[in-house]
Amino acid sequence: MDIGIIGAGKVGCSVGKYLKERGCPVAGYVSKTKKSVDSAATFTGTKAFGSLEELVAASGIIFITTPDDVISSVWKRLAGQSIQGKIICHFSGSLSSVVFSDMDRTGASGCSIHPMYAFNDKFTAYQKLNQVYFTIEGQEPAVAAMRALWEGLGNPVCVIAPDRKARYHAAAAMVSNMMTGLYQMGVDMLADCGFEREAARRLVEPLVRGNMEAVAASSPEQSLTGPIERNDVETVRRHLTVLREDERQVYVSLGRKLVEIAGRKNPDRDYTELLKCFQEVS
Repeated sequence: MDIGIIGAGKVGCSVGKYLKERGCPVAGYVSKTKKSVDSAATFTGTKAFGSLEELVAASGIIFITTPDDVISSVWKRLAGQSIQGKIICHFSGSLSSVVFSDMDRTGASGCSIHPMYAFNDKFTAYQKLNQVYFTIEGQEPAVAAMRALWEGLGNPVCVIAPDRKARYHAAAAMVSNMMTGLYQMGVDMLADCGFEREAARRLVEPLVRGNMEAVAASSPEQSLTGPIERNDVETVRRHLTVLREDERQVYVSLGRKLVEIAGRKNPDRDYTELLKCFQEVS
């Protein structure tokens, strides 16, 4: 079945290009502005539809790749049309398929699809989609069809329950967006120490890159280093005395998680005194 895509932003363009290059039948796009539709259609070699109704008539599978806050309104428009037998999918990480209210009445089947990936660029992000895991949840016919599609392209697929979607997305945000916040906090602290910000970024880049590569190549237990892993209580205490309140909260919260990891790595070490340091400042 041909795939029609509603939304011509980073996700819509990337997914459409990825599918088209692998021989999947992508019909084309419809979006809020003619400029974005024309750009996406030209980029992917597909059609720029003039209306939602035209796209629906030409598509057996419909992807909604709009911002989260308009998915519900897009669905209401789709639900008012003849979509029996079609598969409707949205690509929100935080919303579940429950947003497709009264789906059974329409005769269509719906699911949510989320690529665990940061779409940083509208025209290049598709190049690495072959490395990405997809998470799917929803009605069985749609889940089965979409699982077959993505696995057929070589993408691993995980199926989760709708009520776990928000927690799943929170986890993704923590290891992605919030890692950026942690990085910035470290750079700000180095600036307080007298480093120029660009010098601070260059200073920490090998450290950040090396740690992330080590985690990806092995496991948190194998890659963990530093004062907490070494059970260096005095160093941790010194850290806690020089941190501001917001920095201390982050340090303590993540420090406790690192103690869990360190305990699995070094079951013969007693981290009780280290945990007391965190309790004293909580």
